[in-house]
Amino acid sequence: MAPPLEHGEHISGTTRRSLLAGVAALGALGAAGCSRVATASTTGGGELLDRLRAAGVVRLGIAGEIPFGYIDKDGDLTGEAPELARVIFKRLGVDKVQPVPTEFGSLIPGLNSQQFDVVAAGMYVTPERCEQVIFADPDYQMLDSFIVRKGNPKGLHNYKDVVEKKAKFATGTGYAEIGYAVEAGYKESDILIVPDQVAGLNAVEAGRVDVFAGTALTTREVVKKSAKAEATKAFTPTVGGKPHVDGGAFAFRRTETNLRDAFNAELRKLKKSGELFRVLKPFGFTQAEMTDLTAKELCGG
Repeated sequence: MAPPLEHGEHISGTTRRSLLAGVAALGALGAAGCSRVATASTTGGGELLDRLRAAGVVRLGIAGEIPFGYIDKDGDLTGEAPELARVIFKRLGVDKVQPVPTEFGSLIPGLNSQQFDVVAAGMYVTPERCEQVIFADPDYQMLDSFIVRKGNPKGLHNYKDVVEKKAKFATGTGYAEIGYAVEAGYKESDILIVPDQVAGLNAVEAGRVDVFAGTALTTREVVKKSAKAEATKAFTPTVGGKPHVDGGAFAFRRTETNLRDAFNAELRKLKKSGELFRVLKPFGFTQAEMTDLTAKELCGG
């Protein structure tokens, strides 16, 4: 996996959002669910799909992040990626899904060390990650948005505005938005790093910062009950001088092209029928986040 932003990398090593509170509480469950899976064939596209069908269960690497993949208050696995996995793997002849919680930065290492079968965490597809895993085509696309005080008094609508108006800026640990702000000219050492969008909302409401940057989905969801803050209209960040749209997808070991291809075939059917949107909608996704982006495009080839 590409090094996370907190290890000093910027746009070229984009990561996707940090963990929400509660991942630590999942550690015991993660340890219990991390027994190794059978080594896949290194020739002919891999045999994992056949083995999953025989076992009747697929192990999903998740990162405890709402709304992408998490354990709810009742102890049940949910989120956009696990729910989509249930639908697709059932169609592929695998009836059960089993969560293997881990930290976001451990998803790709855990996948490649065979602690689980697939990453089901809404992971952004980046060229660096494409060197370590193979991705299905994205099941969603995502723009950015800001949390600002009601009425958006400083008129902050994009990263350029933040720089030009010398706004106090915050975002989350390991968020891609760190790199986007730096590319726009914001000094990285001046960024307030907080754990997640809830902490970002609190910082804006308390007046510690003027703006918190996150994904359009997480910002609009977290401000719903706020009397002091609002989310700005979604916008496209700039990477390398060009508009950039992120896409989240399932990740597989590089040897497992057969499983990835079978997954993609079912995903395309769900997109065409509209069922994909019906699966993702309960988690706050809108039609604007449905996408025809491909992993090949986002991998840079």
